[in-house]
Amino acid sequence: MKKNLWTNIGFQVGALLIALLITTLILAAAGAPPFKAYGSILSGAFGTQKNLVAVLITWSPLLLTTAGVLITFAAGLWNIGVEGQMTLGAIFATWMLRILQDTSLSPVLIIILGILFGIIGGALWAALAGALKTFGGVNEIFGGLGLNFVATALTIYLVFGPWKRPGVGSMSGTQPFDERLWLPTLPGTELSAWGLGISVLVVVIVYFLLRGTYFGLKLKAVGKNMKSAFMLGVPTWQYSMFAFLLCGAFAGLAGAIQVASVYHRLLPNISNGYGFLGLLVAMLINYQAIWVIPIAFFFAALNVGSVQLQIVYKMDSSFAGVLQDFLVLLVVLGQGMRERFLKKV
Repeated sequence: MKKNLWTNIGFQVGALLIALLITTLILAAAGAPPFKAYGSILSGAFGTQKNLVAVLITWSPLLLTTAGVLITFAAGLWNIGVEGQMTLGAIFATWMLRILQDTSLSPVLIIILGILFGIIGGALWAALAGALKTFGGVNEIFGGLGLNFVATALTIYLVFGPWKRPGVGSMSGTQPFDERLWLPTLPGTELSAWGLGISVLVVVIVYFLLRGTYFGLKLKAVGKNMKSAFMLGVPTWQYSMFAFLLCGAFAGLAGAIQVASVYHRLLPNISNGYGFLGLLVAMLINYQAIWVIPIAFFFAALNVGSVQLQIVYKMDSSFAGVLQDFLVLLVVLGQGMRERFLKKV
């Protein structure tokens, strides 16, 4: 057992080192001093209080989307549509806030209703992907990707159509809500302690849900072998739908928090790639919920810090995506090689 543990660690560390080596070579080829470039990334993420706040703002929705996809991964489902589910959460939250903003209801109640409707919107969009999979036989990857495009198109239609700013539609989004409908944030920042706290709490809930409940056990049984789970009396399609609903609810919550605390309006790109990034985080941690918080924080810091490469070295900020993709690819490859090695030992 101890030998296997050290073998696992060796493969993981080796994969990380190779990923860093490859990205170092890419930096050198692009004309950027590798070690100075890494220093710039760290400075861009943690060099000032403003940068750290930006990392925490990115971390919050990433925690929620990663927690959601862990639920569907446990059920053996690739919920690629989490990006669209986050978008629908933002749309539903915006819709409710627009309806209630001119009423005499308490601002606190309006914000809560907006967030609840965001959760409902994400869950409904995920339920549609689940229904296509369960009842229509459409692979969840294709169904999810298709629904992502629909969600994006719907957002653009609303921003430039019925919900456009007075007299003009623009990529800057809809008309901002009144400040009384903003989720409370730390003074001088866009960081909501409530939003971040809820995100961390969701990860903790998912950890215990998958680790110590009958629901989590049955969910994993469906993911491991659906036919065997059905023969043992587990209602398989119902658990698959539950997984989609929970993932969509968490993604919708992320979209609602983006609307209520960060942007205070609906933007065409409100999801900002957090759904796809959550998939990468989940794959990197090998679907172990205990690692969500630190690894998601690392990805958030890398996303924010890599902007410095564009400023200092005139490199495209998408370098963060290159490093993230190589990390995931090589770690997954390392896991496969590890399993083959352990079988031979």
